[in-house]
Amino acid sequence: MTHPHTNRLIHEKSPYLLQHAHNPVDWYSWAAEAFAKAKKEDKPIFLSIGYSTCHWCHVMEHESFENEEIAQVLNEHFVPVKVDREERPDLDNVYMTVVTALTGSGGWPLSVFLSPDKKPFYGGTYFPPQARWGAPGFKDVLLSIHNSWQTQKQEILKSGEAITQALQERSGARRVEKIDLNAQLLRGGYQDLAANYDPRYGGFGESPKFPMGHSLSFLLRYGNRFAEPQALAMVEKTLTAMAQGGMYDQLGGGFHRYSTDRIWQVPHFEKMLYDQAILAKIYLEAYQATRDEFYRRIAAEILDYVLRDMHSPAGGFFSAEDADSLESAGGTEKKEGVFYVWPESEIRTILSSEEADIFCAHFGIEKNGNAQFDPHGEFAGKNIIFVAHSLEEAAQKFQKVPADVEWIIRQAKKKLYAVQTQRPRPHLDDKILVDWNGLMIASFATAYSLLGEKRYLTAAQQAADFILQKLVNREGRLLHRFRDGEAAILGTIEDYAFFIHGLIDLYQANFEVKYFQEAMRLTEEMLRLFWDEPQGGFFFTALDSETLLFRQKEVYDGAIPSGNSVAALDLIRLARMTGNGDFEAKAAALFQFFGAELMQRPSAYTQLFSALNFALGPSREIVIAADRLEDPAAQEMLKASRAVFLPNTVLLARTTHDKKLADLLQLAPFLKEQPPMNGQPTAYVCENHVCRLPTNSPEQFKKLLQSGP
Repeated sequence: MTHPHTNRLIHEKSPYLLQHAHNPVDWYSWAAEAFAKAKKEDKPIFLSIGYSTCHWCHVMEHESFENEEIAQVLNEHFVPVKVDREERPDLDNVYMTVVTALTGSGGWPLSVFLSPDKKPFYGGTYFPPQARWGAPGFKDVLLSIHNSWQTQKQEILKSGEAITQALQERSGARRVEKIDLNAQLLRGGYQDLAANYDPRYGGFGESPKFPMGHSLSFLLRYGNRFAEPQALAMVEKTLTAMAQGGMYDQLGGGFHRYSTDRIWQVPHFEKMLYDQAILAKIYLEAYQATRDEFYRRIAAEILDYVLRDMHSPAGGFFSAEDADSLESAGGTEKKEGVFYVWPESEIRTILSSEEADIFCAHFGIEKNGNAQFDPHGEFAGKNIIFVAHSLEEAAQKFQKVPADVEWIIRQAKKKLYAVQTQRPRPHLDDKILVDWNGLMIASFATAYSLLGEKRYLTAAQQAADFILQKLVNREGRLLHRFRDGEAAILGTIEDYAFFIHGLIDLYQANFEVKYFQEAMRLTEEMLRLFWDEPQGGFFFTALDSETLLFRQKEVYDGAIPSGNSVAALDLIRLARMTGNGDFEAKAAALFQFFGAELMQRPSAYTQLFSALNFALGPSREIVIAADRLEDPAAQEMLKASRAVFLPNTVLLARTTHDKKLADLLQLAPFLKEQPPMNGQPTAYVCENHVCRLPTNSPEQFKKLLQSGP
């Protein structure tokens, strides 16, 4: 296919940048040549940040960046720079902070105007090509800024200096008020979430509604600690409502990004790897805590979707699937959700009459479409599949037993899915990111531990090995992104913290010492590269990374948890696994540094609260010692340790015939004193630094677990 325009982005690896390689805009990547051009020609920089599965990024591209007239203005008066936020989260964090400070809100596409020395003076998000919805038109914005640059450049430069200085001061050293780290802080987090909880539909707030998996995970832990039934009820209501709603892909599995309405029916249809990882984990934990098979099924369907559609043959996991796709193979215009929505007539042509009647009743399929919230008219005459009536209600309506209705629906879903797979698929962003892969590794490892399916362990191991082989440079540093044969971009705190998190869960699933070793090595590297020794906490970028406007410490747990929150939990878990007191002290310093945030807006830091919950205890260290882990008694002990929800627990295994036993004892010296007793598998249980008597009896071990913290 020939294109009238090709710019320098054609040489990039990022799928997002490649999407813009045929714009008439003369795009640069974030590179020295762009800034040299801006200085030489005395032009401001237009910085556009987005990602390849971002719906409104596509809209702005189509409306403005493919527009010859607008492109001419950009090329003549600005140096346009395009950045993939998923490749460069450091740049995204800095300039998102700028735009949020300037406008009170942020999002993508992120549009920022900079002086040639990269200092911001104006910004926003999506701009329509012409003024509408109360927003200025993009062309008008460009011409206005160009005019101001010509006539008021010194004032603009002073404004950029002032904005930069203010943000540097905000992110710089500060006085840390010592706080009492106690369980009352956890109560604040719970009360904040409870005040925002939607008791009718589950979730938090009105709309849009986001999954907030780490908030649900914290609530599980809170309910476990304080025997608070309402915390568990909030989790169960939300998990059930999400999985029955249109935000969940009822045919193919996996969750869409968020719900545009209060009732979880109409989603924003993109699918992100991190959502699958975070939500699979919380559904697994809910299954462990309640033994409700519904949560097990949803977790398994999420993981099966990832293995089917987001798994690289090389071992890692891809990043995302787009919300938009073509309606037909010969089409030219992509629309949101068309891969997932259905006219009733199409359903009835695929299914038998009985199947269609039951399927439509169960999933709320209507002749004229069922989208209750459709402000842009995108789903007219189409149906979003969601559970409108229970199996029992459908069974009663059709005078059948629920098991028969369930079987009919299962067969109907298979038929519809087979047809759906013939539609043009949404774009797949096939870059492999270390941070998101770390979260996914943790979920697959946990799934193996709880469900026992070997393919989940294989997926976790393959992804971890891929990262260790392909995304660690010669100096032992983690790189951030792999695509098209190239590993590049030095890792951030999120790459280290999330991958360490995955390695710990993987070790606790298969007890291969190499993953424990790598977790420890990378933790030492993480402390060397990111730790703020004077004040505590981790910077987002390494000490030798590219110098940006300011060096941030991020703790907000948003769509993904913050690097600091996950790193805190890593430090605590590894401290309990090794006896390393320095790790424990570093975690305490981190909590102190962010103490003010924890008290001011608790529900924004729920992953950090989960880490604090572990640090406060009560906690438990379990060691299974055996000649061979394959011994039936050892397996029974392992199974028992995983059968109950014990969130503040670390699990180690010492096997006499392991070739790496010496390496394990070097990592965790206390294991030298915990061999198998009398040549039999032995369980050692320590709680709050006090060890119970070891036992060879699986039954006695189960009693110890039930009587613990």
